[in-house]
Amino acid sequence: MTTETNATTVTIWNEYVHERENDTVAEIYPDGIHAVLADALENRGFETRVATLQQDEHGLTESVLADTDVLTWWGHAAHDEVRDDVVDRVIEHVHDGMGLLVLHSGHFSKLFRRLMGTSCGLQWREAAERERVWTVAPGHPIAEGIDECFEIEAAEMYGEPFRVPDPDKLVFTSWFEGGEVFRSGCCYEREDGRIFYFRPGHETYPVYHDETVQHVIGNAVEWAAAGGRSDVPDLRSVEPREDIDTSDERSVH
Repeated sequence: MTTETNATTVTIWNEYVHERENDTVAEIYPDGIHAVLADALENRGFETRVATLQQDEHGLTESVLADTDVLTWWGHAAHDEVRDDVVDRVIEHVHDGMGLLVLHSGHFSKLFRRLMGTSCGLQWREAAERERVWTVAPGHPIAEGIDECFEIEAAEMYGEPFRVPDPDKLVFTSWFEGGEVFRSGCCYEREDGRIFYFRPGHETYPVYHDETVQHVIGNAVEWAAAGGRSDVPDLRSVEPREDIDTSDERSVH
């Protein structure tokens, strides 16, 4: 059932490569991963648009980003094909307060690695194993309506160490059937923008059709859209609050 329209505008970015080249992925996501995410977020009441790698400027023009409250990012096979100037543009908007959700293998995108300042490397294994996702911050807005644990029947394993900065807040931790654990729901702030990394979502498994996963993503959009600290003053030269001796003032500008 469609909820009341939300004023938040979400741009869903997907490199859209696997769905066009791999029959298994095409069967699970015949219209692309972005289409499933768009439907889920529209049902949540968000205004959505989609953008893909193949479009001019990857669909992320200045006008699109200026009209985006939250950007979701899914990539895997074509990280290196994303233009550096487009990455620069997205980062600028994140710093200015646009929310960002980085999904699954988007951890290794140019965008996420630059925002984190680390390699964002990890261990992995593709064996269709069970993933148990534990809610470790049940009071966080992203965890609203989520049980203390939910399971994904078949998933690609991601394992620690995850080469990212310590999250500002860790919302979810995953355990895998093979025994590994992973920080699966990581919150960050970069200047005025909020960033959430959410691990579930390998392309050969129908993870994004899962209602709980969709609910988490919807919660994360709402949380990320609330960034943009309007009370932070502009960086500028300011007058002193107290009287000071300026007779020895020196300028380096």
